[in-house]
Amino acid sequence: MSGPTQKVLKPGDTIGILGGGQLGRMLALAAARLGLRCHVFSPDPDSPAFDVVQNATCAEYADVEALEMFAADVDVITYEFENVPASAALVLAARTPVLPDYKILETTQDRLAEKDFVSKLGIGTAGYADVTSPQTLRAAIAKLGLPAVLKTRRFGYDGKGQTILREGDDPEAAWQRLETRAAILEAFVPFEREVSVIAARGADGQVVCYDVTENEHRDHILKVSHAPAPVSDAIAEEARRIATSIADALGYVGVLGVEMFVVPDGSGARVLVNEVAPRVHNSGHWTLDGASVSQFEQHIRAIAGWPLAQPLRHGTVTMTNLIGHDVDDYAEWLTVPGATVHLYGKRTALPGRKMGHVTVVEADTSHKT
Repeated sequence: MSGPTQKVLKPGDTIGILGGGQLGRMLALAAARLGLRCHVFSPDPDSPAFDVVQNATCAEYADVEALEMFAADVDVITYEFENVPASAALVLAARTPVLPDYKILETTQDRLAEKDFVSKLGIGTAGYADVTSPQTLRAAIAKLGLPAVLKTRRFGYDGKGQTILREGDDPEAAWQRLETRAAILEAFVPFEREVSVIAARGADGQVVCYDVTENEHRDHILKVSHAPAPVSDAIAEEARRIATSIADALGYVGVLGVEMFVVPDGSGARVLVNEVAPRVHNSGHWTLDGASVSQFEQHIRAIAGWPLAQPLRHGTVTMTNLIGHDVDDYAEWLTVPGATVHLYGKRTALPGRKMGHVTVVEADTSHKT
Protein backbone atom coordinates (compact mmCIF):
# COMPACT_ATOMS: atom_id res chain seq x y z
CA MET A 1 0.00 0.00 0.00
CA SER A 2 1.70 3.20 -1.16
CA GLY A 3 1.27 6.67 0.34
CA PRO A 4 1.71 10.35 -0.49
CA THR A 5 5.08 11.96 -1.11
CA GLN A 6 6.79 12.96 2.14
CA LYS A 7 7.24 16.67 2.77
CA VAL A 8 10.12 17.56 5.07
CA LEU A 9 9.07 20.24 7.54
CA LYS A 10 11.29 22.83 9.16
CA PRO A 11 10.88 24.52 12.57
CA GLY A 12 8.10 27.07 12.35
CA ASP A 13 6.00 25.01 9.93
CA THR A 14 2.46 24.01 10.90
CA ILE A 15 0.94 20.57 11.46
CA GLY A 16 -2.81 20.19 11.16
CA ILE A 17 -4.42 17.79 13.63
CA LEU A 18 -7.87 16.33 13.04
CA GLY A 19 -9.54 15.76 16.39
CA GLY A 20 -9.21 17.74 19.57
CA GLY A 21 -9.06 15.12 22.33
CA GLN A 22 -6.22 14.30 24.67
CA LEU A 23 -4.21 12.58 21.94
CA GLY A 24 -4.32 15.73 19.84
CA ARG A 25 -3.37 17.77 22.90
CA MET A 26 -0.30 15.63 23.58
CA LEU A 27 0.71 15.64 19.90
CA ALA A 28 0.54 19.44 19.88
CA LEU A 29 2.68 19.67 23.03
CA ALA A 30 5.28 17.35 21.50
CA ALA A 31 5.33 19.40 18.30
CA ALA A 32 5.77 22.65 20.22
CA ARG A 33 8.90 21.33 21.93
CA LEU A 34 10.36 20.70 18.47
CA GLY A 35 9.54 24.23 17.28
CA LEU A 36 6.58 23.17 15.15
CA ARG A 37 3.18 24.82 15.31
CA CYS A 38 -0.16 23.04 15.30
CA HIS A 39 -3.64 23.90 14.07
CA VAL A 40 -6.39 21.70 15.53
CA PHE A 41 -9.66 20.98 13.68
CA SER A 42 -12.51 19.63 15.82
CA PRO A 43 -16.30 19.97 15.94
CA ASP A 44 -16.29 19.99 19.75
CA PRO A 45 -15.94 23.50 21.25
CA ASP A 46 -14.69 21.98 24.51
CA SER A 47 -11.82 20.08 22.84
CA PRO A 48 -8.90 19.88 25.31
CA ALA A 49 -6.39 20.22 22.46
CA PHE A 50 -7.69 23.76 21.80
CA ASP A 51 -6.14 24.84 25.12
CA VAL A 52 -2.56 24.27 23.98
CA VAL A 53 -2.52 25.69 20.43
CA GLN A 54 -2.81 29.19 19.00
CA ASN A 55 -4.79 28.16 15.92
CA ALA A 56 -7.98 26.12 16.07
CA THR A 57 -10.99 25.52 13.85
CA CYS A 58 -14.25 24.47 15.46
CA ALA A 59 -16.39 23.14 12.63
CA GLU A 60 -18.11 19.97 11.49
CA TYR A 61 -16.19 17.48 9.34
CA ALA A 62 -18.84 17.99 6.67
CA ASP A 63 -18.01 21.71 6.40
CA VAL A 64 -16.06 21.73 3.13
CA GLU A 65 -15.23 25.45 3.29
CA ALA A 66 -13.79 25.08 6.81
CA LEU A 67 -11.79 22.04 5.72
CA GLU A 68 -10.35 23.91 2.74
CA MET A 69 -9.32 26.88 4.89
CA PHE A 70 -7.76 24.51 7.41
CA ALA A 71 -5.79 22.69 4.70
CA ALA A 72 -4.53 26.00 3.30
CA ASP A 73 -3.13 26.99 6.70
CA VAL A 74 -1.05 23.86 7.38
CA ASP A 75 1.90 22.03 5.82
CA VAL A 76 0.88 18.46 6.66
CA ILE A 77 -2.21 16.91 8.27
CA THR A 78 -2.47 14.05 10.75
CA TYR A 79 -5.24 12.76 13.00
CA GLU A 80 -5.68 11.72 16.59
CA PHE A 81 -8.56 9.34 15.93
CA GLU A 82 -9.28 6.97 13.09
CA ASN A 83 -12.98 7.63 12.50
CA VAL A 84 -12.43 10.68 10.33
CA PRO A 85 -15.20 10.72 7.69
CA ALA A 86 -13.86 9.52 4.35
CA SER A 87 -15.36 12.54 2.58
CA ALA A 88 -13.44 14.93 4.83
CA ALA A 89 -10.20 13.01 4.31
CA LEU A 90 -10.67 13.20 0.53
CA VAL A 91 -11.18 16.98 0.62
CA LEU A 92 -8.05 17.46 2.71
CA ALA A 93 -5.80 15.01 0.85
CA ALA A 94 -6.52 16.80 -2.43
CA ARG A 95 -4.92 19.94 -0.98
CA THR A 96 -2.35 18.97 1.67
CA PRO A 97 -0.45 15.76 2.47
CA VAL A 98 -2.33 13.61 5.02
CA LEU A 99 -0.23 11.23 7.14
CA PRO A 100 -0.74 8.43 7.78
CA ASP A 101 -2.24 8.09 4.32
CA TYR A 102 -6.01 8.52 4.58
CA LYS A 103 -6.48 5.39 2.43
CA ILE A 104 -5.25 3.35 5.40
CA LEU A 105 -8.47 4.38 7.16
CA GLU A 106 -10.44 2.29 4.66
CA THR A 107 -8.79 -0.76 6.21
CA THR A 108 -8.63 0.20 9.89
CA GLN A 109 -12.09 1.77 10.16
CA ASP A 110 -13.70 -1.56 9.27
CA ARG A 111 -13.06 -4.48 11.62
CA LEU A 112 -13.74 -7.06 8.92
CA ALA A 113 -11.43 -5.37 6.39
CA GLU A 114 -8.76 -5.09 9.07
CA LYS A 115 -9.01 -8.77 10.02
CA ASP A 116 -8.84 -9.78 6.35
CA PHE A 117 -5.79 -7.55 5.84
CA VAL A 118 -3.92 -8.98 8.83
CA SER A 119 -4.84 -12.57 7.92
CA LYS A 120 -3.57 -12.13 4.35
CA LEU A 121 -0.18 -11.19 5.84
CA GLY A 122 -0.07 -14.64 7.44
CA ILE A 123 -0.54 -13.16 10.92
CA GLY A 124 -2.82 -14.96 13.36
CA THR A 125 -6.09 -13.48 14.65
CA ALA A 126 -9.07 -14.84 16.52
CA GLY A 127 -11.46 -16.78 14.30
CA TYR A 128 -14.02 -14.43 12.77
CA ALA A 129 -17.01 -14.26 10.44
CA ASP A 130 -18.96 -11.55 8.62
CA VAL A 131 -22.45 -11.02 10.09
CA THR A 132 -25.26 -9.13 8.34
CA SER A 133 -28.43 -10.60 9.86
CA PRO A 134 -29.72 -12.86 12.65
CA GLN A 135 -29.48 -15.76 10.20
CA THR A 136 -25.82 -15.15 9.36
CA LEU A 137 -25.14 -14.65 13.05
CA ARG A 138 -26.48 -18.13 13.80
CA ALA A 139 -24.31 -19.55 11.01
CA ALA A 140 -21.28 -17.75 12.43
CA ILE A 141 -21.98 -19.15 15.89
CA ALA A 142 -22.21 -22.66 14.43
CA LYS A 143 -18.82 -22.11 12.79
CA LEU A 144 -16.94 -20.40 15.67
CA GLY A 145 -18.75 -21.69 18.74
CA LEU A 146 -19.51 -19.84 21.98
CA PRO A 147 -18.53 -17.77 23.83
CA ALA A 148 -17.86 -15.22 21.10
CA VAL A 149 -17.84 -11.45 20.73
CA LEU A 150 -20.25 -9.70 18.38
CA LYS A 151 -18.95 -6.29 17.24
CA THR A 152 -20.08 -3.58 14.87
CA ARG A 153 -17.75 -3.37 11.90
CA ARG A 154 -17.28 0.37 12.36
CA PHE A 155 -17.10 3.06 15.08
CA GLY A 156 -16.38 0.85 18.07
CA TYR A 157 -13.89 1.68 20.83
CA ASP A 158 -13.55 1.25 24.61
CA GLY A 159 -16.10 -1.54 24.60
CA LYS A 160 -18.70 0.39 22.60
CA GLY A 161 -20.47 -1.41 19.78
CA GLN A 162 -19.89 -4.93 21.05
CA THR A 163 -21.47 -7.64 23.14
CA ILE A 164 -20.39 -11.07 24.40
CA LEU A 165 -22.52 -14.05 23.41
CA ARG A 166 -22.56 -17.09 25.70
CA GLU A 167 -24.36 -20.42 25.70
CA GLY A 168 -28.07 -19.85 26.24
CA ASP A 169 -28.08 -16.26 24.96
CA ASP A 170 -30.58 -15.24 22.30
CA PRO A 171 -28.62 -14.36 19.11
CA GLU A 172 -31.51 -12.38 17.65
CA ALA A 173 -31.81 -10.22 20.77
CA ALA A 174 -28.05 -9.59 20.71
CA TRP A 175 -28.28 -8.59 17.06
CA GLN A 176 -31.10 -6.14 17.79
CA ARG A 177 -29.15 -4.58 20.69
CA LEU A 178 -26.21 -3.84 18.42
CA GLU A 179 -28.43 -1.78 16.08
CA THR A 180 -26.34 -2.36 12.96
CA ARG A 181 -26.51 -4.11 9.62
CA ALA A 182 -22.78 -4.79 9.43
CA ALA A 183 -21.03 -6.74 12.18
CA ILE A 184 -18.32 -9.28 12.81
CA LEU A 185 -18.37 -12.25 15.16
CA GLU A 186 -15.02 -13.05 16.76
CA ALA A 187 -14.23 -16.28 18.58
CA PHE A 188 -13.43 -15.79 22.25
CA VAL A 189 -9.68 -16.04 22.87
CA PRO A 190 -8.54 -17.69 26.15
CA PHE A 191 -5.50 -15.43 26.44
CA GLU A 192 -2.78 -15.36 29.09
CA ARG A 193 -2.46 -11.59 28.82
CA GLU A 194 -3.21 -8.68 26.55
CA VAL A 195 -0.22 -6.83 25.15
CA SER A 196 0.48 -4.12 22.62
CA VAL A 197 3.32 -2.77 20.55
CA ILE A 198 3.71 0.91 19.71
CA ALA A 199 5.60 1.18 16.43
CA ALA A 200 6.80 4.22 14.50
CA ARG A 201 7.55 4.11 10.79
CA GLY A 202 9.16 6.81 8.68
CA ALA A 203 8.61 7.41 4.98
CA ASP A 204 12.05 5.85 4.38
CA GLY A 205 10.74 2.54 5.72
CA GLN A 206 12.60 2.63 9.03
CA VAL A 207 10.52 1.10 11.84
CA VAL A 208 11.21 1.64 15.53
CA CYS A 209 9.25 -0.33 18.13
CA TYR A 210 8.89 0.41 21.83
CA ASP A 211 8.97 -2.31 24.46
CA VAL A 212 6.02 -4.70 24.44
CA THR A 213 3.48 -3.46 26.97
CA GLU A 214 1.04 -5.49 29.07
CA ASN A 215 -2.46 -3.99 29.33
CA GLU A 216 -5.20 -4.49 31.90
CA HIS A 217 -8.75 -3.51 30.95
CA ARG A 218 -11.68 -2.78 33.24
CA ASP A 219 -15.18 -2.52 31.78
CA HIS A 220 -13.56 -2.81 28.32
CA ILE A 221 -11.46 0.35 28.90
CA LEU A 222 -7.69 0.32 29.34
CA LYS A 223 -6.92 0.92 33.01
CA VAL A 224 -3.26 -0.02 33.55
CA SER A 225 -0.27 -0.59 31.26
CA HIS A 226 3.04 -2.12 32.34
CA ALA A 227 6.29 -1.69 30.42
CA PRO A 228 8.00 -3.96 29.76
CA ALA A 229 5.43 -6.77 29.59
CA PRO A 230 6.40 -9.94 31.48
CA VAL A 231 6.78 -12.07 28.36
CA SER A 232 9.61 -14.18 26.98
CA ASP A 233 12.18 -12.70 24.63
CA ALA A 234 10.74 -14.88 21.85
CA ILE A 235 7.20 -13.55 22.36
CA ALA A 236 8.46 -9.95 22.54
CA GLU A 237 10.43 -10.41 19.34
CA GLU A 238 7.42 -11.95 17.58
CA ALA A 239 5.14 -9.12 18.72
CA ARG A 240 7.54 -6.49 17.40
CA ARG A 241 7.94 -8.42 14.14
CA ILE A 242 4.16 -8.49 13.68
CA ALA A 243 3.83 -4.75 14.31
CA THR A 244 6.65 -4.06 11.86
CA SER A 245 5.07 -6.28 9.20
CA ILE A 246 1.73 -4.47 9.52
CA ALA A 247 3.35 -1.02 9.35
CA ASP A 248 5.36 -2.02 6.28
CA ALA A 249 2.39 -3.58 4.50
CA LEU A 250 0.33 -0.43 5.05
CA GLY A 251 3.15 1.82 3.82
CA TYR A 252 2.56 3.59 7.10
CA VAL A 253 4.07 6.93 8.15
CA GLY A 254 3.65 7.79 11.82
CA VAL A 255 2.93 5.88 15.00
CA LEU A 256 0.46 3.00 15.26
CA GLY A 257 -0.59 0.69 18.05
CA VAL A 258 -1.12 -3.03 17.55
CA GLU A 259 -3.14 -4.78 20.26
CA MET A 260 -2.45 -8.50 20.67
CA PHE A 261 -3.30 -11.54 22.76
CA VAL A 262 -0.66 -13.89 24.17
CA VAL A 263 -2.28 -17.32 23.95
CA PRO A 264 -1.09 -20.63 25.46
CA ASP A 265 0.11 -23.03 22.77
CA GLY A 266 1.15 -26.44 24.06
CA SER A 267 4.26 -25.95 26.19
CA GLY A 268 4.73 -22.37 24.96
CA ALA A 269 2.68 -19.42 23.74
CA ARG A 270 1.84 -17.57 20.54
CA VAL A 271 0.64 -14.10 19.60
CA LEU A 272 -2.67 -13.19 17.91
CA VAL A 273 -3.54 -9.70 16.67
CA ASN A 274 -6.67 -8.18 18.15
CA GLU A 275 -6.83 -4.67 16.67
CA VAL A 276 -4.73 -2.10 14.84
CA ALA A 277 -4.98 1.58 15.81
CA PRO A 278 -3.61 3.92 13.10
CA ARG A 279 -2.58 6.64 15.56
CA VAL A 280 -0.81 7.21 18.84
CA HIS A 281 -2.32 4.85 21.38
CA ASN A 282 -3.38 4.90 25.02
CA SER A 283 -1.10 1.97 25.86
CA GLY A 284 1.86 4.10 24.74
CA HIS A 285 1.26 6.92 27.22
CA TRP A 286 3.94 5.46 29.47
CA THR A 287 6.52 6.69 26.95
CA LEU A 288 5.88 10.32 27.94
CA ASP A 289 7.80 9.89 31.18
CA GLY A 290 9.23 6.38 30.87
CA ALA A 291 11.27 6.74 27.68
CA SER A 292 13.81 9.15 26.24
CA VAL A 293 11.39 10.00 23.43
CA SER A 294 7.61 9.70 23.64
CA GLN A 295 5.27 8.11 21.10
CA PHE A 296 3.92 11.62 20.46
CA GLU A 297 7.31 13.08 19.54
CA GLN A 298 8.04 9.99 17.46
CA HIS A 299 4.81 10.54 15.50
CA ILE A 300 5.63 14.20 14.93
CA ARG A 301 9.12 13.26 13.73
CA ALA A 302 7.71 10.72 11.28
CA ILE A 303 5.10 12.97 9.69
CA ALA A 304 7.56 15.89 9.59
CA GLY A 305 10.04 13.79 7.63
CA TRP A 306 12.57 13.97 10.46
CA PRO A 307 14.74 11.06 11.70
CA LEU A 308 13.10 8.68 14.14
CA ALA A 309 14.64 8.34 17.58
CA GLN A 310 15.91 5.16 19.19
CA PRO A 311 14.10 5.42 22.54
CA LEU A 312 15.63 4.26 25.80
CA ARG A 313 13.28 3.14 28.56
CA HIS A 314 14.09 4.84 31.87
CA GLY A 315 13.02 1.94 34.08
CA THR A 316 10.01 -0.23 34.88
CA VAL A 317 6.97 1.89 34.05
CA THR A 318 3.32 1.67 35.08
CA MET A 319 0.67 3.88 33.46
CA THR A 320 -2.73 4.20 35.15
CA ASN A 321 -5.68 5.83 33.41
CA LEU A 322 -7.80 8.22 35.46
CA ILE A 323 -11.28 7.31 34.26
CA GLY A 324 -14.36 9.27 35.28
CA HIS A 325 -14.16 10.34 38.91
CA ASP A 326 -10.79 8.64 39.37
CA VAL A 327 -9.51 12.10 38.47
CA ASP A 328 -10.77 13.40 41.81
CA ASP A 329 -7.77 11.63 43.39
CA TYR A 330 -5.21 13.62 41.41
CA ALA A 331 -3.87 15.35 44.55
CA GLU A 332 -3.04 11.99 46.14
CA TRP A 333 -1.14 10.93 43.02
CA LEU A 334 0.92 14.12 43.25
CA THR A 335 2.46 12.79 46.48
CA VAL A 336 3.55 9.41 45.04
CA PRO A 337 7.34 9.16 44.55
CA GLY A 338 8.27 8.67 40.89
CA ALA A 339 4.77 9.55 39.69
CA THR A 340 3.93 12.10 36.99
CA VAL A 341 0.35 13.31 36.69
CA HIS A 342 -1.20 14.24 33.33
CA LEU A 343 -4.64 15.90 33.40
CA TYR A 344 -6.40 16.48 30.10
CA GLY A 345 -8.37 19.62 30.96
CA LYS A 346 -11.78 18.06 30.36
CA ARG A 347 -14.49 19.93 32.20
CA THR A 348 -16.81 17.11 33.23
CA ALA A 349 -15.93 13.71 34.68
CA LEU A 350 -18.30 11.12 33.21
CA PRO A 351 -18.33 7.32 33.68
CA GLY A 352 -15.93 5.75 31.17
CA ARG A 353 -14.40 9.10 30.19
CA LYS A 354 -10.60 9.29 30.20
CA MET A 355 -9.75 12.37 32.27
CA GLY A 356 -6.01 11.90 32.68
CA HIS A 357 -3.31 9.39 33.45
CA VAL A 358 -0.41 8.82 35.82
CA THR A 359 2.94 7.26 35.08
CA VAL A 360 5.18 5.79 37.76
CA VAL A 361 8.79 5.03 36.85
CA GLU A 362 10.90 2.72 38.98
CA ALA A 363 14.57 2.02 38.36
CA ASP A 364 15.58 -1.30 36.84
CA THR A 365 18.62 -2.70 35.07
CA SER A 366 17.01 -3.18 31.64
CA HIS A 367 16.96 -0.40 29.07
CA LYS A 368 15.59 -1.98 25.93
CA THR A 369 13.42 -0.09 23.46
